[in-house]
Amino acid sequence: MNSLPIIASFLAQAPAAEGGLLNHPGLPQFVIILIYLSLLLALGVFSSRLFSGTKEDYQVASHSIGPFLLLMSIFGTTMTAFALVGSSGEAFKEGVGVYGMLASSSGIIHSLCFFLIGVKVWKFARVHGYTTQIEFFRDRLDSDFIGLLLFPILVGLVIPYLLVGVIGGGTVVQTLTAGLSPDWFPVLMPDGSPNRGLHGGIPPWLGALMICSVVLIYVFMGGMRGTTWANTFQTIVFMILGVVTFVMIANRLGGQDGLFANLKVLGESIPENRATRSEMSKSLFFTYLLIPLSVGMFPHLFQHWMTAKSAASFKIPVICHPLFIMIVWVPCVLVGVWATGDFAPRLPRIPGTDIVNANAVLPFLVKTQTGPIIGGLLAAGILAAIMSSLDSQFLCIGTIFSNDIYTHYRGAENVSDKQQVFTTRMFIIGIVAVTYFLSLGNPTSVFALGVWCFSGFSALFPIVFLALYWRGLSAAGAISGVFAAIISWSILFYHGIHSPKGLREFQFPISWGGEEFEIMPVVVMFLACLITTVVVSLVTPKPKPETLAKFF
Repeated sequence: MNSLPIIASFLAQAPAAEGGLLNHPGLPQFVIILIYLSLLLALGVFSSRLFSGTKEDYQVASHSIGPFLLLMSIFGTTMTAFALVGSSGEAFKEGVGVYGMLASSSGIIHSLCFFLIGVKVWKFARVHGYTTQIEFFRDRLDSDFIGLLLFPILVGLVIPYLLVGVIGGGTVVQTLTAGLSPDWFPVLMPDGSPNRGLHGGIPPWLGALMICSVVLIYVFMGGMRGTTWANTFQTIVFMILGVVTFVMIANRLGGQDGLFANLKVLGESIPENRATRSEMSKSLFFTYLLIPLSVGMFPHLFQHWMTAKSAASFKIPVICHPLFIMIVWVPCVLVGVWATGDFAPRLPRIPGTDIVNANAVLPFLVKTQTGPIIGGLLAAGILAAIMSSLDSQFLCIGTIFSNDIYTHYRGAENVSDKQQVFTTRMFIIGIVAVTYFLSLGNPTSVFALGVWCFSGFSALFPIVFLALYWRGLSAAGAISGVFAAIISWSILFYHGIHSPKGLREFQFPISWGGEEFEIMPVVVMFLACLITTVVVSLVTPKPKPETLAKFF
């Protein structure tokens, strides 16, 4: 469907609305979103002029990124729709305990991973010229097969992560533009009445298409340099506007004169079962601590680490990352909890059902509790967080294919820098298309999808940690550990899909001392990988001494 006639129709109808353009439902937000996306495109054009034409510059910005840009790009790429849209939706369902489960553990563990994994990865990348994690593992273990094994697994786990952003972005755009054109985009309840908060908004398929197209263009043109600049810009946008969102919603819902007075009133209004961690078992709460270890194996974080100018560039990210997480996640969780009170009946439902659409909680409150212009700016802030992770992941997957499949097996001497950049770009186009089409018509909770994606990467964490710190790790041990991780993930995911509670509620039960506990599935995956890797490494030949000498 050509969107130009639709936009023209909106603009033609808007002045006729009572009060003019600003009072036409959803139109100010839509216009501001279009302006914001245009700014990103302009940034992509600007960054492309700095591109030197080499594959190293396109993929890792010639290892020239300093402390501030490294902090902003790393933080931006870890703050996905899972962090904003997902955390608000989960807090609506589970209560304030979600903050302790998510942010407190992530703040500490992410920084530890940056220090223990990131700095070492950067060092080896500078010495040996790596641009992907597969290059590191292939060289460290002196095994070509480990690269072939990891490629489909990493791509397969990144795609659900990409879906988190695309699905979340589509929901945000639809919610914030609700009322824009009920004739073009009707969203109805089973009884035929308009679906609260979604009726007339840009449908998710069109919103997701807009987001994917813009990200694709500036990544295609600017590569890692464009991605880093875009992430920095978007991180600043969503952090500033996130605080503004929090204050405005608190003042509107609280109805008092000051912020702290509003916070007190809103705190007292939270239902008792949402005000504590009472809805979560202790075993679930503490086993979630393994989920943040996923950052140690994210391909796009590996690539960002390799862009650093020096080891000193990691100091600011290690110190500031936990503070930034608190600034972003506290407002999101509190907004989700506030929506559980008298406001809950007004929340949008999943199309065709009477179930609250948890993905729409944050954008719905932004739209209904702020003015049209401010609401549009805040919408841009939410989209900034979502898009600042999509770009890095798209670029990373393209880089892995170009370096570790195309160039590696064709022979580096037979592939020019221009050809490598071209194949990177072509694979990016392909992965964007696949992700977009998989997202169509998928209302899955971004929180549930994110947790399963993170669980897969967390299950692989023992491989990278042992590769960096244990001389005894063998290729056979690492390969066996990868198989153990992905097989256990697949089995548990299959059971989760067929569980009566679904993926979001599926937990792994264990018995201990006559009591039964529920633990996160990631525990089983992590232990399967760790134990298998260590045991097999102890009974199989180690890498050659000359190979080990490069790393120890």
